[in-house]
Amino acid sequence: MDVKSRNYLLMNRQALEKDIKTSYIMDRMISDEVLTLQEEEKVKQQNTQKERAAMLINIILTKDNNSYRSFYNALLHEGYRDLAALLQDGIPAISSGNGKSSMDGTTSYVKTILCEGGVPQRPVVFVTRPKLVDAIKQKLCCLGSDPGWVTVYGMAGCGKTVLTAEALRDHQLLEDYFPGGVHWVSVGKQDKAGLLIKLQNLCSRLENDSTLSQRPPLNIEEAKDRLRLLMLRKYPRSLLILDDIWDSWVLKAFDNQCQVLITSRDRSVTDAVAGNKYEVHVESGLAHEKGLEILSLFVNMKISELPEQANCLVRECKGSPLVISLIGALLRDFPSRWEYYLKQLQNKQFKRIRKSSSYDYEALDEAMSISVEQLNDNYKDYYKDLSILPKDVKVPTKVLCILWDMETEEVEDILQEFVNKSLLFCDRNGKSFHYYLHDLQLDFLTEKNRNQLQELHKNIVNQYKKYYKLNTPVPSQEDCMYWYNFLAYHMAGANMQKELHDLMFSLDWIKAKTELVGPAHLIHEYVEYSSILDQKNGTVRENFQEFLSLNGHLLGRQPFPDIIQLGLCQPETSEVYQQAKLHAQRETGAFYLEWINKKSLKNLYRLVVRPHRDAVYHACFSKDRQRIASCGADKTLQVFKAESGERLVEISAHDDEILCCAFSADGEFVATCSADKKVKIWNSRTGQCRCVYEEHSEQVNCCQFSNRSGQYLLATCSNDTFIKLWDLNKKYCRNTMMGHVNSVNHCRFSPNDEYVASCSTDGTVKLWEACSANELKSIEIKDFFKNADDQPDDVEVLVKCCSWSRNGDMILVVAKNKLLLFDVKTCDLLTQVIVSHHSTIQYCDFCPGDELVAVALSHCSVELWNIKSLSKVAYCRGHMSWVHCVAFSPDGSLFLTSSDDQTIRIWETKKVCKSSDAVLKSELDVVFHNGEVMILAIYNQKHLQLINGNTDSVNMQTAAQESTISCCCLSEDLKFAAFGQESGTIKVLQLLDGKILKSQEAYRTSVQHCRFTSDCQTLISSAHDSVIQVWNWQLSECVFLRGHKEAIKDFRLLENSKLLSWSFDGTVKVWNITTGNTEKDFACHGGAVLSCAVSPDGSKFSSTSADKTAKIWSFESSSVLHELKGHEACVRCCTFSPNNKLLATGDDKGEIRIWDILTGALLHFCSPVTVDEGEPTHGGWVTDLSFSPDSKMLVSSGGYLKWWNVTTGESLQTFYTNGTNLKSIHVSPNFKVYVTVDNLGILYVLQKL
Repeated sequence: MDVKSRNYLLMNRQALEKDIKTSYIMDRMISDEVLTLQEEEKVKQQNTQKERAAMLINIILTKDNNSYRSFYNALLHEGYRDLAALLQDGIPAISSGNGKSSMDGTTSYVKTILCEGGVPQRPVVFVTRPKLVDAIKQKLCCLGSDPGWVTVYGMAGCGKTVLTAEALRDHQLLEDYFPGGVHWVSVGKQDKAGLLIKLQNLCSRLENDSTLSQRPPLNIEEAKDRLRLLMLRKYPRSLLILDDIWDSWVLKAFDNQCQVLITSRDRSVTDAVAGNKYEVHVESGLAHEKGLEILSLFVNMKISELPEQANCLVRECKGSPLVISLIGALLRDFPSRWEYYLKQLQNKQFKRIRKSSSYDYEALDEAMSISVEQLNDNYKDYYKDLSILPKDVKVPTKVLCILWDMETEEVEDILQEFVNKSLLFCDRNGKSFHYYLHDLQLDFLTEKNRNQLQELHKNIVNQYKKYYKLNTPVPSQEDCMYWYNFLAYHMAGANMQKELHDLMFSLDWIKAKTELVGPAHLIHEYVEYSSILDQKNGTVRENFQEFLSLNGHLLGRQPFPDIIQLGLCQPETSEVYQQAKLHAQRETGAFYLEWINKKSLKNLYRLVVRPHRDAVYHACFSKDRQRIASCGADKTLQVFKAESGERLVEISAHDDEILCCAFSADGEFVATCSADKKVKIWNSRTGQCRCVYEEHSEQVNCCQFSNRSGQYLLATCSNDTFIKLWDLNKKYCRNTMMGHVNSVNHCRFSPNDEYVASCSTDGTVKLWEACSANELKSIEIKDFFKNADDQPDDVEVLVKCCSWSRNGDMILVVAKNKLLLFDVKTCDLLTQVIVSHHSTIQYCDFCPGDELVAVALSHCSVELWNIKSLSKVAYCRGHMSWVHCVAFSPDGSLFLTSSDDQTIRIWETKKVCKSSDAVLKSELDVVFHNGEVMILAIYNQKHLQLINGNTDSVNMQTAAQESTISCCCLSEDLKFAAFGQESGTIKVLQLLDGKILKSQEAYRTSVQHCRFTSDCQTLISSAHDSVIQVWNWQLSECVFLRGHKEAIKDFRLLENSKLLSWSFDGTVKVWNITTGNTEKDFACHGGAVLSCAVSPDGSKFSSTSADKTAKIWSFESSSVLHELKGHEACVRCCTFSPNNKLLATGDDKGEIRIWDILTGALLHFCSPVTVDEGEPTHGGWVTDLSFSPDSKMLVSSGGYLKWWNVTTGESLQTFYTNGTNLKSIHVSPNFKVYVTVDNLGILYVLQKL
């Protein structure tokens, strides 16, 4: 280190040791590569702040000049400007060519040249924009020694002048290319007299040391000649800089075969002059971090200490250097006015943001206004029309062609004039041009034309109507997306209530728009324009909004569902239903279904979204409840609006599945952690990655921010057994908590941020002190799982997650199927709840009110429990697969759930708590009798209900049985019903009064099937074994059909007291039910036989199997007629057509095949196409099939219901049930009524319209 620099450090050592905090300074010095991590550790080991500062100075004294410079710059950037000033004169020089360098790298040679040439000095607050500076230098080098022009252009206040001056602070550039010097002229807006004065001053400056002092030139022509001679003879190879050029005629005065750099808002300004021309476009905004850096320098604060309003200011002005500098300078004088200036900017009060810098205009609005005033009068009107363009939207030329009723070329010529003057921006990347305004320009225009905005909006709507008449734009048209996104915006802006009503309440518009952009934007519009839409009747808007909110996850997928059919599922009072019914009645030949028993169903969720293409592992609310972040198996992070599901940010965030995500307390950041072992921090609004942490050695399971705003502390836990704490302002882990001996699954800060709780596969929950990372307490959860002998259970107790009570006194822990509530101080168990005997708990969350707990279960449902009364208060069904996560909003009014089914559902807590949890089992029997649909169903597992499907009324309900009911059946005359139980008991009851007539303990295992014979006197049943029982319940006689070697899959009655049965042993048998003898025995398949069907003429039957084949057999010859190959999965079901010509088979891949019975040939696939990365069109297994009486249509059940055209194999209609996994479909003889139950226990009685 230079002696002078060393002396300055020693001289000011006392002041430095007294004031500086070393941590941030060392971060900067490490990034400058002048300080090592070992040296940083050495400093950290010192006890006091003063000792740490002294150690750092000792280390710097042993180093070179670079460490002094780095230390000086760190002081400057971290807000120690007074201390930096003490060291300023000791900064070692940088040797560069001839002349010594000053602290900013500018040599004395450069300083002299720039000073003589009148180049402006750097502003007091300056941040580098190296890419643009380098671009200007590069274009100047391109001039070489030839005359020519370099134009630096951009909108008002984008930093053209500062960047140009900075490009000239380059020793090599001046020495190699412009040894004759540089001459700067600030031109601005001038008339001829003003220009002459500028030229006279320049000539006078260039003649400065001339012995022949001449009189000033008397006119522009004379001045031009004088300047040409001076540049040619006295200043060859010099550069003339003309700052702020407005008019091309001004340039002609300087067009004298020399090298000129100009700054201008008008790109086309050099069109009128000759010579080589080069351009540099200056972007209108700074990067977000650069904007914050300027503000921090103005107010003398660290970036990390800036208030939240700083982020908002930079975002609001889109990083405009002018606005940031103006506001920064104002804040330097009035440091408490952050909120005030932000409001002025948001409210477009540009006049209040007045001059307080070296900028040429009094206020921000004046700077923009002067550009507009330069336009010709007819162009001003066209520019005014742009006042109603939406923010941040690139508008295709076609939209403006419609607005102005002009040809494309005419419109492009007008717009190019605006582009040239930096009043508009053009994106030329696509097939056609797209135009957009900077936010400040748009704000200026809307403020200036505020009184005319309604008329301007009305004009664009009328032009749209005139152009499209009654049609709507089609996707192939370039303006299509603009109208779908913004037609409602213009109608609302014009206050065109009727037009907006007609548009937003039209199923045609909704269908067209959702197919293109999904439902979220429409939901947003219903919310945004509710004040206009609700003027006559708010219910209609609520109907449409609810329709989209609850069906959005379907509307976002391909193939696009029939919106009319979805509309028909709405309540009959809904405007959506009424419109859908009118549409359905108008469409001739279309196939639509009415859900006739839907009245009993209440929708409990507020919104369903499908943001991911795979399982959603985690989702959470932002603190203000406005946004939701979600992540999952598709490796993406999504941030969307909680109100509408409208996507705000989508990031391909990791290289493997993302297991958890979390908002910071102020909502600025989102953390993600992944199976790729990384933790990443993202800006929640821009999607930019702020930092990546890679210190975990195994997958990271959970991440959680601390609860206090402004304190960016993050806890993460991993399969590597560690919990780590991170400070976002540092690059490395702050603390590591060691103590678990197996994977750590979950971690959470206590409400006051003093503690961290962690849950592990080792069977413990541990509490840690956040500041010291010391273990405070450990609770052995496995002690609370004992077997019958009161010994600890051998099975590993995996502690899934935990949740703190609002005051931090209690902690809720989840393991297996139990909720355990502990006192934090004593670690005593306060209470425990066994939530379910059939599934495990995946996640839990305490409601902010402390009484309710939401529990996510592996069997697709979510339950709410009152932890004080230990009672279940709600059962939430809706997901079609495992639920991974449940989280309350900060105020507890909403909660969200995320699932393997790719959806996130948002529920209203109060609404859910008022609902009942009535559920039907999927095993039911249906009799179609004299136009009535009578359904026997198992209700809440232990009751039997007889339901009239036409009226949705319950005709009979039994008392609760002692054992769960597993199957049921009706007699054809509707006098009797029978049911089997899990205990193995079979009972027969009278339907008139529900009285049990006979009971028999038939099996030791659960009864699987039961059926009456046609005379209703005999009941046939099978269980989880290989025996079929034929019970004449009236005579109490029983015949046993023994012969199968494995469990019976199912059976069906044939004529003449015959029975066909099939089994998991691969055989099919024909029995005589009177004698109990086997009449025929078919060894059909190598795998289990999953279904059989009998041909209408009774001569043949078909069998399908887990071996992926189907076969057609002859009863008479006992031989196989055809083996049907081609299915790629288990063939689950089959049925013959009534005309005896066709066989349909369905498999577990969702495919249906139609075969010719006579030849065994494959005739059709029923839509074997897949969608959305391999999701089958049938949404899972095909479980049941049924032909129409004319054999032209086929209905199938599986993930949902589908109807097919048998001749073409095309889908005619799809009915999306609320749940999935439909086990069977019962069809009326006339093929007009269909009955099924989904896995949520919801009954569907559908009637063809």
